[in-house]
Amino acid sequence: MSYHINPSILSADFANLASELDAIKTADAAHIDVMDNHFVPNLTWGLPVVKRLKEVSPIPFDVHLMIEDADRWAPEYAEIGCESVTFHAEAAIAPIKLARTLRESGARAGMALRPATAVEPYLDMLSELDMLLIMTVEPGFGGQKFLDVTLPKIRRAAQAIQGSDAKLTLQVDGGITEEIIVRAAEAGADCFVAGSSVYGADDPAAAIEGLRQAAGHKH
Repeated sequence: MSYHINPSILSADFANLASELDAIKTADAAHIDVMDNHFVPNLTWGLPVVKRLKEVSPIPFDVHLMIEDADRWAPEYAEIGCESVTFHAEAAIAPIKLARTLRESGARAGMALRPATAVEPYLDMLSELDMLLIMTVEPGFGGQKFLDVTLPKIRRAAQAIQGSDAKLTLQVDGGITEEIIVRAAEAGADCFVAGSSVYGADDPAAAIEGLRQAAGHKH
């Protein structure tokens, strides 16, 4: 099984984002957290900034939209060439229609669930998705501690994916360290968003490789 590491630029130096993207070029993708100060209590960047960063990035973009009105805005991120676009189930009025629109625009369609949002109501639409993101912290801020209570949900999601015909990436985001990634991989996740554990390291490339190795060494 291959494991994907998508470092979050939320933990990068905002004054030097082009070089910070270059520092993680050995990762599978850059995780781009878009926050609107409405769906979550923080504000990051929007479409123009993401579009410009996409033009200079050495790796694909895994965009995570923590915004209201996802039905309106998510397709625009697909249209500027972001390879993967994830919207929140809690922010989408018509998630199946939105997922199909993202795919039609050439992006992988992802759907995210906050820690307290049950996965079961969405299992019937797995075939409409390319990725399911289980938030392992409350969305809105980097550097938070992994919530152990999300592990059973990761397991249930992984079992549902394995029991379906859907070819789906199961991503987790929040508090991922070399220690935590082992447990998340054991629960069935195969894609990991890591912010401070990569950008807080002296050597981001070594940190990425360390996380990848740790995921592969699950018990």
